[in-house]
Amino acid sequence: MPVLSAQQLRTLLQHHLLRVDTPADTARQVADNLVEASLKGHDSHGVTLLPRYIQAIEAGDLNPRGELRLLRDEGALLSFHGQRGFGQVLGQKAMDAGIQRARDYGVAIIGIAEAHHLGRIGAWAEQVAEAGLVSLHFANVSAPSAVLPFGGQQPRLGTNPLCVGIPRAQGDPVILDFATSAIAGNKARIAWNEGRPLPEGCAVDHLGNPTTDAGSLMQEPRGSLLAFGGHKGAGLSLICTLLGAALTGGQTESHRFPPRPGIINNMLSILIDPLRLGAGEQYQQEVEAQLAWIHSSGGEAQIPGEPEARHYARRSVEGISVDAVSWQQFIDLDPARPL
Repeated sequence: MPVLSAQQLRTLLQHHLLRVDTPADTARQVADNLVEASLKGHDSHGVTLLPRYIQAIEAGDLNPRGELRLLRDEGALLSFHGQRGFGQVLGQKAMDAGIQRARDYGVAIIGIAEAHHLGRIGAWAEQVAEAGLVSLHFANVSAPSAVLPFGGQQPRLGTNPLCVGIPRAQGDPVILDFATSAIAGNKARIAWNEGRPLPEGCAVDHLGNPTTDAGSLMQEPRGSLLAFGGHKGAGLSLICTLLGAALTGGQTESHRFPPRPGIINNMLSILIDPLRLGAGEQYQQEVEAQLAWIHSSGGEAQIPGEPEARHYARRSVEGISVDAVSWQQFIDLDPARPL
C-alpha cells in the first residue's frame, strides 16, 4: 500500500484530470479538495475517488466543463443547476454566492440541483464558517437506493449526508458532517478494497441477514446499508432527500436510477449571520463556554471537527496511504505514468 505526500497526490490527480480535457483551474481545485479530504482522514471522499470520476467523464455522466447555472434569484434565496459539473467547483461558487447574500440579508438559502459529487460536505461548512457564518446543509444522492427505510425490506433511501458548521472567534470551527447511513457508502468501498470487515450493525445482505462482509454491498446480489440510530437516521435521510432534492429541483431516490458511473448530488444550504440574531455579540461567548463544558467531561471527550484536525496534522507529516486496489486503478488509467 503506497504512501504519498499531499503534493505528490495533487500532482497525480491533476495529471489524470488534464488527460480527460478538464480545464487546468478545475483540475487543480478538484485535486486540492480530494487531497484535503484524505488529509482529514476521510479516505472515502478523498483521492481514491479519482478513478471513478474519470470513468464518469468517459461515460458522459460528469461534465468536466459544467458550470453553475442560476435558475432563480429571490434575494436571500438562490437556486442553481449544476449541469453535472464537478461538485468541488460548483460547491465553492454556490457558497461564495451564499456568503455574500447572507451578509446582505442576514440569511441565505441556496439550492443546488444536478451537481456531480459534492465531495466532503464539511468542506462547504468550513468555507462558510471561515466567513463567520453558521450553515446547515442537507444533501441527497441521485443513485440507486442503498439504505433500508426503518422497518423496510428493500432499500429506498440514500446515504444522504447532513452537515452543520459553527464558526468560532478563535480555533477551528465546529463541523458536524455525517452520512445518515450507519457508514458512508464509500467507506464500505474502502473496507472492501482493504479486505476489512464492516462494523457490526451497519449492513444486511440481500436476504436481509446482518452482515459484516463489505463485499455484500459491492457485488451482486447486493445487500443494503442500515441507517444510523434506527428510525432517527432513516428519518433524517428522508428529510435530506425532501429538502436537498425535492425542494431544490433535484431527483429523489423514487426515480429508481439504474447503476451509473457518476455520483449526482443535490443540496440545500442555509447560511445564517449569527451576529444578527438575538444573542448578538454574546453568541461566541456561549459557544466557547459550551465547548469548554464538553471538554471538562474528562476522558477523551471531543467535539465535531477535532478528529479531522488530528488526522490532518499527522497525515501532513506522514503522508497519505492509498489502498492497493485503488492504486492499481490509478496505474490502469495511465500505465505509462502511475506517478
